[in-house]
Amino acid sequence: MSVAQDVDASRMTPTEIRASVSLASIFGLRMLGLFLILPVFAVHAKSMPGGEDAMLVGLAMGMYGLTQAIGQIPFGIASDRFGRKRIIVIGLVLFILGSLIAAIDTHVIWVIIGRAVQGAGAVSAAVTALIADSTRDEHRTKAMALVGASIGLTYAASLVMAPLLYAAIGMSGMFMLVAVLAAVAIAVVLFITPQAPPRSPERASFMQVLADPELMRMNFGVFALHGIQMSMFVVLPNVLVDAGGLPIDQHWKIYLPVVLVSFILMLPPIFLGEKRGRMKQVFVFSIGLLLLVEIGLRAAIAETQLSFEMLVALLLAFFVAFNILEASQPSLVSRLAPASARGAALGIYNTMQAIGLFAGGAGGGLLAKHYGAPAVFTAGCVVTLAWLIIASSMKHMPRRAQREAAPA
Repeated sequence: MSVAQDVDASRMTPTEIRASVSLASIFGLRMLGLFLILPVFAVHAKSMPGGEDAMLVGLAMGMYGLTQAIGQIPFGIASDRFGRKRIIVIGLVLFILGSLIAAIDTHVIWVIIGRAVQGAGAVSAAVTALIADSTRDEHRTKAMALVGASIGLTYAASLVMAPLLYAAIGMSGMFMLVAVLAAVAIAVVLFITPQAPPRSPERASFMQVLADPELMRMNFGVFALHGIQMSMFVVLPNVLVDAGGLPIDQHWKIYLPVVLVSFILMLPPIFLGEKRGRMKQVFVFSIGLLLLVEIGLRAAIAETQLSFEMLVALLLAFFVAFNILEASQPSLVSRLAPASARGAALGIYNTMQAIGLFAGGAGGGLLAKHYGAPAVFTAGCVVTLAWLIIASSMKHMPRRAQREAAPA
């Protein structure tokens, strides 16, 4: 990437900042379409034809992830050939179309079709590649971390906003709102995001990053994290109704304080881990905390009387672990990947995230239908334990300054 030589290398240029912030906001707007229905759809589906089938409900929640998984790498390749912005706009148009289809509130099948079309606009790899095109090496981790933060904040906002929006405009209205937000994202791409400089003619080695053991650990991790998240929300809204006696439009009273506190609690481990070169320890600890949450939820739901206080405590621990992992994994991928293959590595990473979303939604629905809610958390325990074992053998992550100072 060509950058003026007199620019202070320790600071991001205004163009880099504008590219990073605008593209992170596009990520956030798109992810809102995924996250916004999670806290309410399982309950709403009971009022729809076909919504009594837990497997169909799980498919409606997870279908987005399946078509995302299919489209990530092709959209990334197309962005290399035809330009990042053009492909991002095409993906957002598909997202709008899918949102409008999902707004047809006559049968859960329409939601499944709409979510499939939403996910077909798989532009995550193209967006992250455009960020990589638009930032220098020494600032790329900051930009990727900003994307991670936008996803985490979007997730938190959706948990708080979803019950309120559902009460005000209903599920169809929520899908229409998501379509409007995607149209705003198109305007951001066209008129705010700066044009990227010419890309290097050097070709990234796809097979190199596909077979890299450290990146494979990250790829399995994002699959596990989002699979667990999606499967939980197949059953969690109904658990909250049963345990707390709160109607769905009151769930924000639980989500808001839990999410806000979890964001405060996630910051010290990340800052200290980066400062002291302890990111591996922070990473593994967070997976261990996630495992304890899954075990606790499994044990609590199996009891005839679920303690509401215990449920809130477990939710807080879950969001602390989730936020740390969600913010740190893209940054770790950007550091582990070869400089010439970051786009390919992030494309694979985003594909595995999408597969996890689908597997969690569909698998969670299937388990809930045939074996009940406890089986969902039992499966989560098994997946998280496997992730903990895999992550424990990852190599030590040096401090960022050490890594950047190291010779190539």
